[in-house]
Amino acid sequence: SESRTDILLEPFVHQVGGHMSMMKYDEHTVCKPLVSQELNFYEALPLAMRQFTPQYKGIISVHLKKDSLGNLTLIASPSLQVESCGQLDNTLSDSSVTLWHKRKWAASTSTGSEHTLIKWTHTQLTKTFKDSCPGKMLLRTDLHYCTDPLLEDANGNQPERKSYNPWGLHCHRQHLNRMSSKHNENKLHQFLLLENVVSKYNYPCILDLKMGTRQHGDDASEEKKARHIKKCEQSTSASLGVRICGMQVYQADTGHFLCKDKYYGRKLSVEGFRQTLRQFLCNGNHLRTDLLEPIILRLKALLSVIRKQSSYRFYSSSLLIIYEGQDPKENTAQLDKHLHFQKTNCAASHSIHPSRVDVRMIDFAHTTFKGSKCDHTTYDGPDHGYIFGLENLIKILQNISEGK
Repeated sequence: SESRTDILLEPFVHQVGGHMSMMKYDEHTVCKPLVSQELNFYEALPLAMRQFTPQYKGIISVHLKKDSLGNLTLIASPSLQVESCGQLDNTLSDSSVTLWHKRKWAASTSTGSEHTLIKWTHTQLTKTFKDSCPGKMLLRTDLHYCTDPLLEDANGNQPERKSYNPWGLHCHRQHLNRMSSKHNENKLHQFLLLENVVSKYNYPCILDLKMGTRQHGDDASEEKKARHIKKCEQSTSASLGVRICGMQVYQADTGHFLCKDKYYGRKLSVEGFRQTLRQFLCNGNHLRTDLLEPIILRLKALLSVIRKQSSYRFYSSSLLIIYEGQDPKENTAQLDKHLHFQKTNCAASHSIHPSRVDVRMIDFAHTTFKGSKCDHTTYDGPDHGYIFGLENLIKILQNISEGK
């Protein structure tokens, strides 16, 4: 019954925080359950903020499928794609769908190594993860990336890229189970399609920061509000306006990622926050001091944009800081490419090792602004809690840069 263009959504393995399952739609696109308030935000996105958010690519219909063994998967149907106010760009409709046409749903039975991942996702994800991870307790410990033996290629080699962050799979399993207990298989769910902001990195090092001094949205129940206020008071959210929500850092010495989850981030003191920020810039061998200036500059650029956004409140939204974990010095192929471009310009030697860093805001399900279609309080002026967090973040990074 599956149409040939149906796409099996895979868990997005670089999800380091949040509780909503992010799914991989194709190499450059992720998707997540649609929340109208978040859609409103993307549709009315101020021009100045676009360089700091993922590109919004439209909406897609998704349904749950259970196979004969009771395994759950999510299937997206591009043919049922909902065009959204002309915002959908063409990058999606052509390249990604063709890519999947070639793979075709039936191909998941093939033995080619390209499809082992699909098979693994399809039949073994929930089971393996349940076996290896009894609930949240394991996730609360200091986790290293674990390479899954199910992801060996034909020669029994484990491709390093396939090691995964347990947090994303934890969210994925919970999400599938929630969906299956609430809805039958035929129900169509709408998902938001967004740019995969880490697709260009070989070893994406990601820091997920919960920004601001307040996390609850205007729509929160009294009970939820009290819960969020307590979390803020007991963490660096109150003192710094920012707390760590998740992290993965590639360790060049071991070839693994070091991962931290939100439970770790919540317990940190201001000094612990500082140390973890420093650890985020350590590749196992040395501190990546080359990244400090580009990250600080990008945060300052974001700060000046946020200061100008009157009425916006980014409750519960996150800020991602991303960089390439593969040390440019060790990446000679890349180096040759850059040298080739720079034979003519000897002065530009510093840009031979481009520190590819990125800063992006994500998660706008509780973001409010004047003119938003959702019911909420209308606020004046910029989001001071967010600004407070950004200023502290910049200050701490400057201290690290000065060797304090």
